[in-house]
Amino acid sequence: MKVERIEALPLTKEQTLGYARIAVREKLGKPAGNVRYMGGGSFGRAVSVQCTDGQSLVVKFLRAKDMMEKEAHDLKLLAKYSTVRVPDVLFTRRGDEKIPVDCYGMERIEGKSSLFALGMLLIGKKRRKEFADQVTTALHAIHSCKNDKFGDTMNADCDGWLDYYRPFAAEVLRQAEAYFAAGKLEEKIILAMRAAWEKFDVIFSEEVKEACLIHGDLNVGNIMVGKGYRITGFIDPLNSAYADREYDLFQFDNLTGKRFFLRETYLKKYGASRYCMQKLAFYGLWNEVYCYIKSGVLINFIMNPLVKNMNERLKEL
Repeated sequence: MKVERIEALPLTKEQTLGYARIAVREKLGKPAGNVRYMGGGSFGRAVSVQCTDGQSLVVKFLRAKDMMEKEAHDLKLLAKYSTVRVPDVLFTRRGDEKIPVDCYGMERIEGKSSLFALGMLLIGKKRRKEFADQVTTALHAIHSCKNDKFGDTMNADCDGWLDYYRPFAAEVLRQAEAYFAAGKLEEKIILAMRAAWEKFDVIFSEEVKEACLIHGDLNVGNIMVGKGYRITGFIDPLNSAYADREYDLFQFDNLTGKRFFLRETYLKKYGASRYCMQKLAFYGLWNEVYCYIKSGVLINFIMNPLVKNMNERLKEL
């Protein structure tokens, strides 16, 4: 994973609607009927398209170079193993004079993100545990895909997990130090990172023996639910890799994930390494700083709990 600031290409909401119509006409050979802007993050924009023949799909635009091929590749790979639906990729399209950014089309998953399905917060404990059981079963099925090497799904070439992860973590810390020196990163964040780095060899002392396929960003925001809050799909993988399977678990505690017992359920069903909780704290903090380095956006309501958790977990060593 490259650790660098990415300059997002300009793309307005209005432009995405027009570009979606062009892409669907070119790639599927049919006119788009209704188009609706769905939103997006630092580098992606999504448009819902209802074709005149009734087909529903989502066109996703990537405002950073070299993201489309990997996202499409990873969606196809995850779909082979997940017991929960992952959207089929319908087409990919590289940017040109007509559409200046890369985009791809995928099937529309029914329902909405479980993060924004507010009724999910009101369902009883039994149903929340059933939700967790289904999510973790599907994730474990993804983890059943193994590889001889660790690393990116498109170019795994490392013999050990730390051969891949340690250089990445070191570079994130190096750049975090530079941002701190420039007054762009809070002291409490860099102090937690320094303390965790001192304990790196302890936290990661247990060898990761299997290179497992991971989703990379499976938090409640990327789990779709439909009628009756039944799970309808997993969306938006990020930095999928052949990795330590526990690298997929720190996202379970983000946002409203703790209410659904996701991380606890996975570890109870499939086991944990000796320093699992310290690893998850490390993974979570480093990932959020990495996202800040890439985008320039620091989200305090996510970052602050990660810093607190890292400090608490270090006290347990």
